[in-house]
Amino acid sequence: MRIILFIAAALFALPLLAFAGVYFLSEAKLRAYARVDAPDLRIPTDAAAIERGRVMARTRGCFGCHGQQLEGRDFSEQWPWIAAAVAPNLAAYARRHDAATLDAAIRRGIGADGRALWSMPSYNFARLSDDDTAALIAFLRAAPVVETKLPNPRLGWAVRWAIARGAETHMAEWARRTPPLRIDPDTDPSRARGEYLAMTTCNECHGLDLRGQALFEGDYTPDLAIVASYSRDDFDTLVRTGVPVGGRDIALMALVAPDRYAGLGENEVDDLYAYLQSLAAEPLPENVFWRQESR
Repeated sequence: MRIILFIAAALFALPLLAFAGVYFLSEAKLRAYARVDAPDLRIPTDAAAIERGRVMARTRGCFGCHGQQLEGRDFSEQWPWIAAAVAPNLAAYARRHDAATLDAAIRRGIGADGRALWSMPSYNFARLSDDDTAALIAFLRAAPVVETKLPNPRLGWAVRWAIARGAETHMAEWARRTPPLRIDPDTDPSRARGEYLAMTTCNECHGLDLRGQALFEGDYTPDLAIVASYSRDDFDTLVRTGVPVGGRDIALMALVAPDRYAGLGENEVDDLYAYLQSLAAEPLPENVFWRQESR
């Protein structure tokens, strides 16, 4: 009888131990990042800086994920495997936290609780300048708070198991691995400005090196060296409308481009075009985690 009870207790305890192991290992990985000293950001309050921050929020995608009034969005239906994927009310969040906490979330992928964020694309903001980050925070704090009911974000067991076994990479690690800006603004100012734009707008979808991303089978975005085959006019159409040469449907870009990039100035499109064209002359990096087939 005792043996039977022991076996029954073991059978009951083993799943609990397994779940506990997955939870604590995933938590350890969410907290295992290189801590760095936060910059002393001076958050401006003048109208010009706030307007600059609004442009940053628009072109870098804040409205797309957090709602057109920054009221927050629940993505749980789109990403059910995450359990509760929630983009917070950004205007309220910016008022609740200090500049260092906001900067950690924006550029380093670290939340207010000190854990690595999961779905915030901080790698897209990792190379934002201090001035642009400060202007963005200024705008978020100035934006009206539109109250909406949102669930609490929650990572499900599928995500935690993926994190625990190293199959998924959290945002703090993505941000840490974002390559530095390479082009000297003194010797090649147009391409340097284009690189800054590309590395803070395009790498969210096209990989940290802009040469394409393939995290899952069938989930592929193209190498932006393809811009070398575009005329300036065709590139302008692509950026502002999401319609490529030939007019084929590229659904995600068709949604993103009008919302984010339609407001880019002509000079900004010129700079972005100059930089992306030049990628064709560079070798394609190999063995990067954002292109599974290159490992």
